[in-house]
Formats: sequence, C-alpha cells, structure tokens
Amino acid sequence: MLRLFAAFTLFFINLYACKGGYNSCEHKINDSHALTNLQTNIPVTKHKRIVFSRTKPKGKILKYDPFLSLYLVEDKKGFRYPFQMRNRAVMGVASVDRKRAFEGRFKNHQIGLNQFAIFNQPVTTPALLLTSCCSLEGIVTPKGIIEKAYIERFLKIKKVSYSDIGIRVEDKQRKVLVKAINPFMDGNNFLVGDQILQFDNKRVTNAAKLMQWILFSKIGSTHTVKINRNGKKITLRMQSKKRNGGGYLSDTFLEVLGISFDKQLKIINIQAKAKKYGLKLGDKLLEVNHKKITTEGEIVKRISQSKEAAELLFERNAFQFFVKVKSI
Repeated sequence: MLRLFAAFTLFFINLYACKGGYNSCEHKINDSHALTNLQTNIPVTKHKRIVFSRTKPKGKILKYDPFLSLYLVEDKKGFRYPFQMRNRAVMGVASVDRKRAFEGRFKNHQIGLNQFAIFNQPVTTPALLLTSCCSLEGIVTPKGIIEKAYIERFLKIKKVSYSDIGIRVEDKQRKVLVKAINPFMDGNNFLVGDQILQFDNKRVTNAAKLMQWILFSKIGSTHTVKINRNGKKITLRMQSKKRNGGGYLSDTFLEVLGISFDKQLKIINIQAKAKKYGLKLGDKLLEVNHKKITTEGEIVKRISQSKEAAELLFERNAFQFFVKVKSI
C-alpha cells in the first residue's frame, strides 16, 4: 500500500509539477535523493545519475568530466521520473534545495571553464537550478553554477574533452575582449585587448556564448575569428587545440607544458614533457617573470605578457631556484 501511494505521489509530482510550482520540485529532490550532504545525485535517465563530487563516488562510473567534477554513474535501483532538460523558453527559474526555493534569474552566465554562472538570489550547496516544471537548468557547486548547456554536452559526448584557441575572454563595456592569451600555444596570434567580433561568421555578442562555441568545437578544427585591434579589423585563422585546464582543474597556461598546480600554487602533476625542467611534486611557484604571484589569475596575467618563454621562481625545502620554460 505504501509503495502504491509513493508511486502515485511521484506520478502526481511529475504530471502536475508546473502547477505545483517549486514545492513539487522540492518533493522530487527528496524522493529521488538527488541531494545528499555535499553531493548531488541527479537522476537523468531511469538508471543513470549525474553526480557532482570532489571525490570519486561509489558505483559504476560510466563517464567523468574532471573540469566540471561531474560523473555519470549507473543507478541499479533506478528512479522512474528523472529530471529532464527542456529546450523551450524558460519563464522562471529557482535555486531549489531539500527545504526551500529561491526564484530569480542568472546574474552572470557561465563563461567557459573559468567563470561559473552566478544567480541573483541566495543559493546553497548542494542545490539545483530548476524551472517550475522541475526541468534542470543548472547544478549549484561551491565555485558557482554549472549551466544546462554544459550538462547536456556531458551527457551527449562519449569521451569528455574541450577545445581551446589560447584565449580567455570577458564582457566589458558591451564588448567581448581578450583578457589573457596563452603564449605557449602554437599559432596563437591574439593580443590582450583584442575585441572579438565574429567566430566562424557568427556575430559575437557575449563571452559566455563565444566560449561555448570554442570549447564545444572539435579538437583540431579550423576557425576564422574576426577581431578589432586598435580600430583595425583583422581576420585570424586558428586551429583548436586540446584544453588542458579550467573549472575544477588548474588553469595557468602552464598546463600545456605539462605542469599543474593546486590552490597554494604547489605542483601536483608533472607530465613527461615537463621532466626536462627538473621540477618535483610540491615545488611552490613564487614569481613569474620576476613578479610575485599568489593566485592562478596572477599567473595567467603574467604569462600573457610573455613571448613563448617565461622565467619562473620556485621554492623547494626553503631553497629557491629559477626555471625558464618555453613553448614546445
């Protein structure tokens, strides 16, 4: 009898979710156990769940995105009414957790893997961004909101990868400007301050959409980018490379050389191509081109000012030493 009642309740929630509003979404979150402690376990098909977790979850992992810290995990028990992602126009959205909902709107959209989306109302972690029909619009994480477009792509592709053309961009004074460039990327002809006008003949109006076009493109594909540089319109042809960092991964541009850092700027990974520099795990980066740095953002800024090579100051067991790195 209890099972029959539970099944009827779930049917009612899914059938009348739009009418029941966000209260129905709270019930669905709790009934599906989509939010538990500091982890999300969102049913997206009857027997598959998207898990956001900073540690490896239990169960059979079908797919993993290290940039967004997302896992696709098999759900043997199953949930009959998974969360859907609808492509129709959204009239309203709310941050919903197990106890309450805050209706609002996106204050800032997700700009690629370097700036997650921001909501204009209070959000808790964990929580989901849902429409009143309980359609999934985003996942709230400690870094910000992972938007629906990235979740949909994660589900669609067989193996997770992202493309890169060696730039990081920002919205400024109604323009999309290059705020950082990777000098270690072969063929990177962008300059800091370039205004991006078009990408593959599509007009660029905001940084969020541009970064989707870049990241979601095929690695190795060729693109035409029209820019405004000091009042002169220039067309560049770029071949996309494999993205090496961003999101929940180190992103300092040094990753393309095979060096990754933690938040304290200590080396946590050294690939074979970086062995020649004589670095060791735990070495702490102190300076880039003789300028002190304390954050990833400062590294990116200093690296952007380099020309194919950079001088790095490291510390190991109270001993400091310089390493000159350059494009491969």
